Amino acid sequence: MKKRQVVIKQRKNSYTTTSSSSNVRYVECQKNHAANIGGYAVDGCREFMASGSERTDDALTCAACGCHRNFHRKEVQTEVVCEYSPPDSIN
Repeated sequence: MKKRQVVIKQRKNSYTTTSSSSNVRYVECQKNHAANIGGYAVDGCREFMASGSERTDDALTCAACGCHRNFHRKEVQTEVVCEYSPPDSIN
C-alpha cells in the first residue's frame, strides 16, 4: 500500500510542493517458538504472505508460517520529493 501526501505552502510569492510516498513490507518472522521452555527457535519464514484477502481476519495471518503479521519484521521505504517553483513576478 502506498500513501501519498501533498502539501502546498505559500510564502511571500513562492510555492513549495512536497510529496511523500512510503512502501511497507513485512519480512522474516521473528516469533520465538521455544520461549515457553526458555530457548530460542524461529521457524525460518522469510516473508509475510497474507492467508486471505484484505479487510478479513485471515489478511493478518501468514500463509507460510501461520503467525500474526506483527511477528514479522516491518521494512518501510520512504521517498520524499520537494519541488520549488519561483513566483511569476518579483515585487
